[in-house]
Amino acid sequence: MKHRGDEGFLEELRKRLYSAVLSDVLDELGRRSQAMAAKIRPLDESLVLVGYARTGLFHEVSQVVPGENPYELEIKIVDDLQPGEVMVFGCSGSERIAPWGELLTTAARARGASGAVTDGFVRDVRGIRDMKFPVFHGGIAPLDSKGRGKVVAIDVPIDCAGVRIESGDLVFGDVDGVVVVPQSLEEAVISRALEKVSSENVTRDELRAGASLKDVFDRHGVL
Repeated sequence: MKHRGDEGFLEELRKRLYSAVLSDVLDELGRRSQAMAAKIRPLDESLVLVGYARTGLFHEVSQVVPGENPYELEIKIVDDLQPGEVMVFGCSGSERIAPWGELLTTAARARGASGAVTDGFVRDVRGIRDMKFPVFHGGIAPLDSKGRGKVVAIDVPIDCAGVRIESGDLVFGDVDGVVVVPQSLEEAVISRALEKVSSENVTRDELRAGASLKDVFDRHGVL
């Protein structure tokens, strides 16, 4: 198994893991709140997102301050995205902010980013889907963030859909949802997850061959 920083590491995780097995392992380690709320859904269910978080904190606003660029920090962090990174915008579940759209997707993709996650809304969805760029969202709406919300801090710990996340944490998203693996636990979680996948493969084969669920569970302890 490759390690963080190795070429192909994230692609290997994309191919071999899935959100449910990561959530199971985190549960075993006592971290039972690492899966984002069920309302966070992929724009394209066929895509898998895996990469390292870059965080941005949105606050609601009621107007645009004259002379101010309301997109200043938003632009700064998107322009600074590196290959393999995932833009995560925490909006405190706001129903007034759509922080992600086609133009940010275009910029992020050009920089080699792996995807985006927000508990706010997303817009321009046809254009994003055409780009095959993994985006997970809390809803779809045509709302511009201008005059409704702005990024007030970047690369700080945030809450996104019930999960505390810091820049550098591993983010994994698929059709089942989004799971965040804290950087301090990454090595242990990935190692255990790969072992669990192997055990599940054996379990699946035995079930297909007609073994009883009880016997298989007694042998492997996997369900």
